[in-house]
Amino acid sequence: MASDQRSSDTELGRFLRARRTQTSPDRVGLPIGTGLRRTPGLRREELATLSGISIDYYVRLERGKETRPSPAVIDALARALRLDDREHQHLRELAARAARYAPEPPPPPSGTVRPHLKLLLETMRPNPAYIISRSMDLLAYNPGGLALYAGLDDWPAEHRNVARYLFLHPTARDLFPDWDTQVRGCVARLRAQAGTAPDAPDLTGLVGELLLKSPDFAKLWERYEVTGRKPDRKTFHHPRVGVLTLSPQSMQLEGTPGQRLGAYVAEPGTPDYDAMLLLDMTAPQPATPAPQDQGRPPARH
Repeated sequence: MASDQRSSDTELGRFLRARRTQTSPDRVGLPIGTGLRRTPGLRREELATLSGISIDYYVRLERGKETRPSPAVIDALARALRLDDREHQHLRELAARAARYAPEPPPPPSGTVRPHLKLLLETMRPNPAYIISRSMDLLAYNPGGLALYAGLDDWPAEHRNVARYLFLHPTARDLFPDWDTQVRGCVARLRAQAGTAPDAPDLTGLVGELLLKSPDFAKLWERYEVTGRKPDRKTFHHPRVGVLTLSPQSMQLEGTPGQRLGAYVAEPGTPDYDAMLLLDMTAPQPATPAPQDQGRPPARH
């Protein structure tokens, strides 16, 4: 329990410090003034004043010495830092963990995908679809869902992870014309997960690997961003079917340990749909049908 408390306090303090140093004075209505500022972003005393708390109390919060900030203090800090709704909620969750009144942690993640969910992926063809864990492991997919991430099938199944692909696979930067935006959103999602489950082995293992192997990841990780832009459409420069722009959809799967369903769609009759259909048809197909599919005619495309 003591180790968990230290981790939670550190996460709360680190998040506050990161957001403070990334918030410019002019953004919160303070005069920039003249001369060189030694501190990037806001000074501690400036944030304390904007939040209506003492500088000593704020310093204790940032250093993890104060572990029971009231909801009013958390809300005041969120307003002063101009946090969006997701960042505000993340701050509340970190404060709750620090004060030891957080709700029960979610069940341990599992790599097992229920058979009916695998069947669902097949029925979604030709739309690329997959199921990922909270740490972005690719747990199950239909042919297009795997083939969409060009070259990912070169990796063994246990190594296939969306974050690992974005930062470490040589094809990723060519596949996504907006790679910078993609990786920023990816890191924000991992940071949000790690903030409320700082000791989870699935998250710490992946983060540790990426910190070691990717300077780009390490730089973004230190920003402590927990929200990323969710585009309405995503463009792929795919080596097999050319350029295609699809609409991403994502949803939490009920009754699973943090698993999410991801899918991409395109309007039938458009070049993007034709490219998506071609991707599904040319992707490696499962060697044998799932047990639920035995005796059924193959899907028509």
